[in-house]
Amino acid sequence: MAVILVAEDERSMQDIIVEYMKRGGHSCITADDGIDAITILKKNPVDLAILDIMMPHLDGFSICKLAREMYNIPIIFLTAKGDEEDKLKGYEYGADDYMTKPFSPKVLLAKVNALLRRSSITAPQNALNAGEIVLIPSSHMVIVNGNDALLTHKEFELLCFFMQNKNQVFSREQLLNRVWGYDFEGNTRTIDTHIKTLRKKLGDEGRRIVTLIRSGYKFEV
Repeated sequence: MAVILVAEDERSMQDIIVEYMKRGGHSCITADDGIDAITILKKNPVDLAILDIMMPHLDGFSICKLAREMYNIPIIFLTAKGDEEDKLKGYEYGADDYMTKPFSPKVLLAKVNALLRRSSITAPQNALNAGEIVLIPSSHMVIVNGNDALLTHKEFELLCFFMQNKNQVFSREQLLNRVWGYDFEGNTRTIDTHIKTLRKKLGDEGRRIVTLIRSGYKFEV
């Protein structure tokens, strides 16, 4: 069962989508406008998002852009427009699929299930590897050059996030939100401190955590 965000301001359409998602065995969190959708994404882990493009306060494109900074989840756009330019714009913002109203709820459910299967296949299930680093999520174990690396819980989570998102640049704020959570009351110095100690514990492999001036950090492979 997946948790699905349904962001749709037309209540009758929202109800239909939720009904069919539940028929497919999924649970739904609903949003009536763009601000509501962002608030939900910040407070609730979701597996997939269905976003209407034309919504009050914040449109689907903006929600998609912000969601992509927080999570790597499948996103489906819904719109009354069938314009090719809108579709291209949606894909540029990171949408995985696109449906033009009116549409078949059965087809939408099929698309949802297909995207969920694809994301579960590509999600790392076993050990993560990079150079001489081996990270085993299930046992919270990190091996560097054949030796156990004794990491704190947050150091482990930070390294795991980096290894799941190799060669991607993240600002300090993004790392703080993704690893520590949005309700964390500290500041971005926390990131610098943890990366300093993490690099030290990784030895020569610590060079893979690259500092980018004015941008943040990336895990280079």
